[in-house]
Amino acid sequence: MKETLNIYAIQADLVWQDAQANRNQFDTYLQDAPSDSDVIIFPEMFTSGFTMHPELVAETMDGTTIQWLKHWAEEKNAAICGSLVISENNTFYNRFVFVTPDGNIQQYDKRHTFNMAGEGEVYTPGTSRVIFTYEGWKIMAQVCYDLRFPVFSRNTEHYDVVLYVANWPKTRVAAWDTLLKARAIENMAYSIGVNRTGTDDNGLDYVGHSGVYDVLGNTCAFAKASEKTITATLLKSHIETTRKALPFLQDADDFELKL
Repeated sequence: MKETLNIYAIQADLVWQDAQANRNQFDTYLQDAPSDSDVIIFPEMFTSGFTMHPELVAETMDGTTIQWLKHWAEEKNAAICGSLVISENNTFYNRFVFVTPDGNIQQYDKRHTFNMAGEGEVYTPGTSRVIFTYEGWKIMAQVCYDLRFPVFSRNTEHYDVVLYVANWPKTRVAAWDTLLKARAIENMAYSIGVNRTGTDDNGLDYVGHSGVYDVLGNTCAFAKASEKTITATLLKSHIETTRKALPFLQDADDFELKL
């Protein structure tokens, strides 16, 4: 188990529905990744942008992007994660994948589809909460719209980090900033949000605001639209010491989450 977890997050201006172009630009960011990175994070749908045409961009779990992620995870000796469009069992998923240096893949299918944009009409929602384990750290995976539903991320398993990847537009970025801090505070866990920048083919503008917040909601790292990467070091001792001094989770209400 590692006392520290070094985060390298990339908020790119995604190329619309062009996986190869997006992989090419992420190659550059990966080449420049700090050598001590433990977890490297891409935004939601990092190979395509937030498209409602999965048939044009979908890949499989043994496709080109997954093999590319495995290569880079081994090359950088770091876990690499983000979401992409996956076709499986005759349906499409907005799937968060977490690829480790040994080639292992943990996955989470986005539970809350953004139905204002029709996501639920073309993507099948996930059916479970998922917590990844890496280097002794417990990381809850979440995707974009999941951020608006605090019950779904309620920290009943004493996870260490809640991690959101997103295509969250500029018009609602104040909510993004506020809710990321709230998820840290209420769950007594590090909260990480990685968003994209630029403009997509739907005319939506994105201003990044990727951030890392500690268990009290203090800002550890933050990126404006002009900044493409951020780094942060998470500390196990910070979580343990703060939870011991402020045992708020012990007083949380019991409930049963029905999915």
